[in-house]
Amino acid sequence: MSKLAVLAFSGGLDTSFCVFYLKEQGYDVATVTVNTGGFSPAELARIEAASPKLGALSHTTVDARAGLFDGYLRYLVYGNVLRGQMYPLSVSAERVCQARAVAELAKNMSAAAIAHGSTGAGNDQVRFDVAFRALAPDLEILTPIRDLNLSRAEEMDYCAQRGLVFPEKTKDYSINEGMWGTSVGGRETLDPWSSLPEAAFPGGVIGHPEPTGLVVGFERGVPVSLNGQSLDPVTLIARLNDLGRPYGIGRGVHLGDTILGIKGRVGYEAPAAHLLIGAHRELEKLVLSGKQLFWKESLGNLYGGLLHEGHFFDPLARDLEAFLDSSQDRVSGEVRVTLHPRAFVVEGVQSPYSLMDPRIATYGEANRLWTGVEAAGFAKIFGVQQTLTLKAKNN
Repeated sequence: MSKLAVLAFSGGLDTSFCVFYLKEQGYDVATVTVNTGGFSPAELARIEAASPKLGALSHTTVDARAGLFDGYLRYLVYGNVLRGQMYPLSVSAERVCQARAVAELAKNMSAAAIAHGSTGAGNDQVRFDVAFRALAPDLEILTPIRDLNLSRAEEMDYCAQRGLVFPEKTKDYSINEGMWGTSVGGRETLDPWSSLPEAAFPGGVIGHPEPTGLVVGFERGVPVSLNGQSLDPVTLIARLNDLGRPYGIGRGVHLGDTILGIKGRVGYEAPAAHLLIGAHRELEKLVLSGKQLFWKESLGNLYGGLLHEGHFFDPLARDLEAFLDSSQDRVSGEVRVTLHPRAFVVEGVQSPYSLMDPRIATYGEANRLWTGVEAAGFAKIFGVQQTLTLKAKNN
């Protein structure tokens, strides 16, 4: 009897090649597409129709967008996580979410193996491998593209011999679109001195749109409304992407360290991620203590690093999630934002848990919490250690 292999399937050249190749190696192949955003209904239908034509035993489409937010993205919002203060961890979060869905399906189908189409050159191979070994340790991991190290031309020729013809690559840029952002790769991203042209981004060349205002509502750190309309997070994120893209919000090029130890560079366009994190950060400034904000910045970055580098299943990640969950108890309120071409400005913030109350104290003007004498005593004691340090140094 043939062994069953469950393949993470995008319907592109690499994963189509994998179906042919795995069948010829004696496997029955079940394909699965995990939708974490970026797929149109027409594209999902095309992928579903392509699978049986390649000879796959079955195809499953998993809508994981809500799960992506609940299990991953909300913690990136809680932690205000932007790698290098720029790059939202869209691909990192998507790959772990996709790997979990594929592994669960493989176990439910009593598969013997689990497969993906990553090459040996990037971060995704590590994220998939680590997740599959953690979640389905008894299953064999098959990686034909990485193992064979074929060129695109060789893959195309292999598929053509089996009746599937792929057009020559006509696009100058590779695009990976998801709910939390779109990554862009091309010749300019290989050279740290070069800049990506505006036309390379999915939003295209930015015009001169008039400034527009938005009000984003949060409840315990979760975005729940836009301009007073209650929305689930998936719908709200999609709306913000549509609103922010014509302004070029959340667009840039990130240079950083890869899991493999080399430097990497990628373009990104992530309007919703930048808008939500920017608004959420400002709301936290209003309702959290200074020490909370300090440690949230440090631990949020640590959490983002674990996710990005394939360590999502380390127990430390669960510890950090518990901290981030706790930190959001009072992060409820509204944030007023104005969109401008290539930038946004947080104009105002309000919350029932505000720590800023002009009825009690106004910074630099007046307060009812202490007297001038008490303030003078505080200032004197506050600087004692510095006075003593300098006195000792001068002796």
